Amino acid sequence: MFGRVARRYDLLNHVLSANLDARWRRLAAEEACVASPTRVLDLCGGTGDLSLALTRTRSGPRAVVCCDFSHPMLRLAVAKFARKGVAERCATVEGDALRLPFDDGTFDAVTVGFGVRNLEDMASGFGEMRRVLAAGGRLVVLEFSHPSGKVLSRLHALYLKAVVPRLGDGASGTPGPYRYLARTIAGFPEPDLLAGALRDAGFGGVGWRPLSGGIVCLHTALR
Repeated sequence: MFGRVARRYDLLNHVLSANLDARWRRLAAEEACVASPTRVLDLCGGTGDLSLALTRTRSGPRAVVCCDFSHPMLRLAVAKFARKGVAERCATVEGDALRLPFDDGTFDAVTVGFGVRNLEDMASGFGEMRRVLAAGGRLVVLEFSHPSGKVLSRLHALYLKAVVPRLGDGASGTPGPYRYLARTIAGFPEPDLLAGALRDAGFGGVGWRPLSGGIVCLHTALR
């Protein structure tokens, strides 16, 4: 499914979020790099926008691994890294988030941008993220959430139901993926439930903050 929309994926991300997604990724990258990590895993990295944001932080890592299960997405990421001049710092790895092809403690930080809700088994995914983090390593999860205000909440629900599927599926030329996207956003757990899942997976220092009125939440945790 993701491979079928890869060609228009970046454009639709910007259009459907009114270009707020660039700011969200920048904040996630800054949060991931507060302790000046050397190696960062960008899991569910897709076309590499969050990986690219990581390289642009003030204390950016020397190496970023953009890992995703979609070959078409990663192919676009490779081209993007070369075009932006960061190919020497950004590698791509095709892999399953539930069975990561990395040794224990490989990374100083792990980021996941809008990918957690697509995991078949969230608990197993968090377990793998914790496994590949070094002791004291930082996990940053950027994910859609639910606005708290009544007016924004109603507008957001209407947008997910009426606009995202029609505009997304129409512009991508593929029926179904953005209907799926809207459904997974609407059905995703509240931030406190996600925080509880992170604690259950063994993470400490769990916290989150809402962005853009709660449309998105930035979750953090420590190994």
